[in-house]
Parts: sequence; structure tokens; C-alpha cells
Amino acid sequence: MFQASGPDHDDFFAHRCILVNGPVIVGAGPSGLAVGAGLKGQGVPFVMLERADCIASLWQNRTYDRLKLHLPKQFCQLPNFPFPEEFPEYPTKYQFISYLESYAKQFNIKPHFNETVQSAKYDEIFGLWRVKTISTSSSDIPCQVEYICKWLVVATGENAEKVLPEFEGLQDFGGHVMHACDYKSGESFHGKRVLVVGCGNSGMEVSLDLCNHNASPSMVVRSSVHVLPREVLGRSTFELAATMMKRLPLWMVDKVLLLVSRLILGNVDRYGLKRPCLGPLQLKDTQGKTPVLDIGALEKIRSGKIKVVPGIKRFSSGKVELVNSEILEIDSVILATGYRSNVPSWLKENEFFTEDGIPKNPFPNGWKGNAGLYAVGFTRRGLSGASLDAMSVALDIAKSWKEDTMQKKKTVQARHRRCISHF
Repeated sequence: MFQASGPDHDDFFAHRCILVNGPVIVGAGPSGLAVGAGLKGQGVPFVMLERADCIASLWQNRTYDRLKLHLPKQFCQLPNFPFPEEFPEYPTKYQFISYLESYAKQFNIKPHFNETVQSAKYDEIFGLWRVKTISTSSSDIPCQVEYICKWLVVATGENAEKVLPEFEGLQDFGGHVMHACDYKSGESFHGKRVLVVGCGNSGMEVSLDLCNHNASPSMVVRSSVHVLPREVLGRSTFELAATMMKRLPLWMVDKVLLLVSRLILGNVDRYGLKRPCLGPLQLKDTQGKTPVLDIGALEKIRSGKIKVVPGIKRFSSGKVELVNSEILEIDSVILATGYRSNVPSWLKENEFFTEDGIPKNPFPNGWKGNAGLYAVGFTRRGLSGASLDAMSVALDIAKSWKEDTMQKKKTVQARHRRCISHF
């Protein structure tokens, strides 16, 4: 790794330029760690950049306390590193963070923390990527760093930034408004009337947690949603679906899942949870919308402890008016409105990624672009999909890196022979 630096008295930032003999990986979440481990196994050097001060910052800093993995641990483990046997089938977020820290230690992965990528652009003249960052890790004075590399791995994932929709009158509400990424526990909402906007897994679990802390949640369901039991006869619904998909077409597996769901959960339409026309797996496959795996929220909805309400028309002081003209008096608002990719804000490229920051080619062909560009963690298939892509990326880069290294050695040897022949 070659490094050059120099002071610039006309600029606020110090500057450094680093030539990387290997790929630059942007993101130190599960996807980035999985790629790094794969490259370590192939003997390929790399630089991993992370804007936060820790690995898996989404899990460490932007998740609620009661969170557990939604799928059994065997479907969530990273390559070549199983979960500890003593972990439960559905590990807690703290257990998962511990697992990821052990993973990084096992493969000796040391990210550059507090380093935010400002831009990444391919230099067609030199055939290299130029990745510009702002680093605040080494001193109080920010340092602008430019990494030059042949391969770039985008591992920032689908959930890099929170989505904050605009609502009429929200600025006049006057109560506490927060995104679900800032929610930790319902303890501080005891006795409060809380509007939870969103009915995905986060919205359901936040509403359940609020109930368990004696708050009064109303959950906004603006569109249709699939709610499935997390387990069927003691077996994971996901595992059951994965087994059936080996033998049956997707639409037929959906039929079975919906039939089983109806038998276990009953008709959820009567509680304001209208099912989409497409089945849960088809919807996930075509639109990336994940079905809700019920862990107790539906029982609270049936009992009326969680109130399901339609979409929002407008907010006013201490109140919200719904699209059915009903007016609710509320104390707080929690926006469980999801996340999005931040790739378009820094990657100067428009062939591989869409305007929404998702690879244009669907799984399993969305991991490789042109000119040494790769993506991991955008499969809409959770940790198992990210692991599959990570292994593909690591093997592909390793092959190219080894060929490139061999060619460089041959070139050096040829020059050496020519020098000897002159004496």
C-alpha cells in the first residue's frame, strides 16, 4: 500500500492519497465482513471503510432493545462461522452483535472507522476507482483521504438511511416524533398514546413492545400486508417454505403458506390487516416486501390493546386526522417507515445501480458490475442472500487479483532479465 500526503494551507482538511493493492470495501456490516473474511481466506489484501465507530452500526446503534433475529440462526450465519451452539434458535440483537464481533476477530478484519465516503468514481483513463473520504478517526482535524483501487465493493446495504415521509401539519403536532431507528424501549412511553406509522416487522414489534410497557399504541396500516406465523407446529415458517420451494413452484408454496396461516392466525382481514393479491413469497421476490412474522402483536390487535387505523390525512396540535375522518388524540409519533440505500449519494455511476441505489440485475445476478464494481447486501433476501453474494464476490476478486499479481511479477522479472543482459 503506497501512501502520499502533504499539507494544504489553503484548505481546512489535511489530504492523503493511498494506493490500495486490492479492493476497497465500503461498509463494515455483515455484508462487508463476509466479503472481508472471504478475501482473507484467499490471501487478498483490502481496505474496509466504515463511517461509524464500530462494526454493524445499524445493529448496534439503530435497533430496539427487544429485537431478535426473525429467522432461525442457521439461516443467518455468515460464511465459514456457525453460531455458538448455546445460542437460542432466534438470537437476540446483543448475541448477534457478539457473533459479528467474534467473526471480525476470527478473520482479523480491521475496518477504518469514522471514515465517511464522499464519492467514488471510476477513472477511465487509468482504469482505477477513486474513492474519496472524510476521516475523523486520527485527530480532531478531519482528513480528506483518496483511495485508489482496481476493485470496489459496495456493502452499505439496503438499509443505510432512514425514510422520513412528509405529513401535512406534522410540524404543528407539538409532541414527540421519532423514527423507529431511534426507538429503544417502551419504558419511557408508559401511559402514553402513541401513533406507530407503519405495519412491517418493525411497526408490529414496536407496537407490541409499547403494549408490554403499558402504553396505548395505534398502528397505521396504509396498505395491504402479509402476516404469517413465525412457526408452524414448532418448525420455522421460513424453513418450511424453503423446503417446499425445492419441489414446488413459488405460487403453490404461497398457497400452502396462506392456508396454514389462515388455520393458525384466522382471518386477519377482520382486524384491518388486508392481504395483498400476490402471495408473500411472490411479493418478496418481485417487490422486495417482507411478510410480517407474528411474535405476539396479533394477539394484542385481537384484544384491542393495539388499535389498527387507516392512513394519515393530517396532523394538528396533539392530534392526528385519519383518511376516514377519525381524529385521534396522541402524545407521540413513531415512524416505522423503513430504510433505503444511500448509494446514489456517493457512487458516481448509473449503469449497475438504479436511482434507488439497488443493483439493476435481480438476485442471483446482482453482485457484479463492470470495471471491478461489486455489490453485497442488496439481494432483499436477508443475511443468507448477502452471504451467497459475498462468497461470489470474494472468489471473483481473488481470481482477478491473483492473475493481476502474477502478471506484475512476470513484468518485473522480464525487466530484471533485460537489465542483466545489458551488463
